[in-house]
Amino acid sequence: MSLGLFRALKDKKFKTAFMKPVGQQVVNVGDINVDKDTYLIGEVFRANKNLRDMSPITIGRGYTEKYIFKPHKDKLKNILEKSFKKLTKGKDAIIVEGTGHAGVGAVIDFSNADVARLLNSKAIIISGGGIGKCIDEIMLNKALFDLNNVEVLGVIVNKVMPEKYDRIKKALACGLKNKGVRLLGVIPIQPLLSAPTVNQVMNRLNLKLLCGKKEVNKRVKHTIVAAMEPHNMIHYLKDGTLVITSGDRVDNILAAVSSHLIRDGRSFQIAGIILTGGLMPNPKIVDLLEKSQIPILISDQDTYTIAAKLEHLICKIQKTDKDKIEEATRLVKKYVDVDTILANV
Repeated sequence: MSLGLFRALKDKKFKTAFMKPVGQQVVNVGDINVDKDTYLIGEVFRANKNLRDMSPITIGRGYTEKYIFKPHKDKLKNILEKSFKKLTKGKDAIIVEGTGHAGVGAVIDFSNADVARLLNSKAIIISGGGIGKCIDEIMLNKALFDLNNVEVLGVIVNKVMPEKYDRIKKALACGLKNKGVRLLGVIPIQPLLSAPTVNQVMNRLNLKLLCGKKEVNKRVKHTIVAAMEPHNMIHYLKDGTLVITSGDRVDNILAAVSSHLIRDGRSFQIAGIILTGGLMPNPKIVDLLEKSQIPILISDQDTYTIAAKLEHLICKIQKTDKDKIEEATRLVKKYVDVDTILANV
């Protein structure tokens, strides 16, 4: 959302800054830790001259526990105010990105609602798709902003199933209007945005690469656990499928490799194969895998442990994800009422 809004503001010739006051997932840039989203925005829009101020507070492992026993609210307050002042100097607008729901950060005395009040910012609530649960969660978050006298500009509902889009949008517009809340946009779910590359899967799950280095940037669109017979597994193979199978299931390994050939008159490619259990096929099969150029990853863990980790894997957009960045900005431009946002800030 921040990517799309930043692009929209730039297209309207607004001199725009970005800040993520409290970051939880960080990368090391030089001698400082920077929130991952901040680093992404800085790299994409070449706005990384003030990374320290764009990501003034980062919460690493153990930080919250230390803070509880030795709080330093005034110090954090001064850091936030100082960074905000620097970033907004000479700018027309600033996007301040929160972390999670309105209450996240309360443990260190600066929830998203607290930060919005401190910086005199207005808030846009981003919600997941749905109707009942969606509106319930929106009103719960709004209550905390209201308690802090923070004006909520409106709501953007994200990840709505395309086949339910019109029905959900109509219901949300009416339901939120009844609550006095402005609906600023409804965005359909786009699978690409949650699809990691094989390389990202490898790094996040600490897997080893056996072969196929040139193809590790393929997108993983689907995953299957190949624990069935090969003639049954083939029916589940699609373009971009990541196959998870025990390293000794040579039958399924060969079936996956052969899926690169013509199927139903169309050619498609699997994204890769994860060999589990610390088991390796015989050298002749390994030689075949190397020649196929399919990315082959190896894990000492069992098949279902790896499958469970993949199920819950969330990969943030990275600066190398040009297709995701382009799609994110397109979605915001098409589905979010940026003019209404600008007219009310």
